[in-house]
Amino acid sequence: MQATVKAFDADTRSGSVLLDDGTELPFDAAAFAAGGLLRLRFGQRVNLAVDGDRIAVVTLSTFPLPPR
Repeated sequence: MQATVKAFDADTRSGSVLLDDGTELPFDAAAFAAGGLLRLRFGQRVNLAVDGDRIAVVTLSTFPLPPR
């Protein structure tokens, strides 16, 4: 699934994304760390892996999602 970064807090390493339908979803530091990223910026396109109702992985659209 793809989304666009709405907000990212570098201190907490958490934030939120907007799905293409406009739905906002939060992500936590664990989801950010699972994607192997150093930072995100507003408007950046990302790939998401979802586990139930939470985002499990956030990574750049140009990176493959890690095996789970």
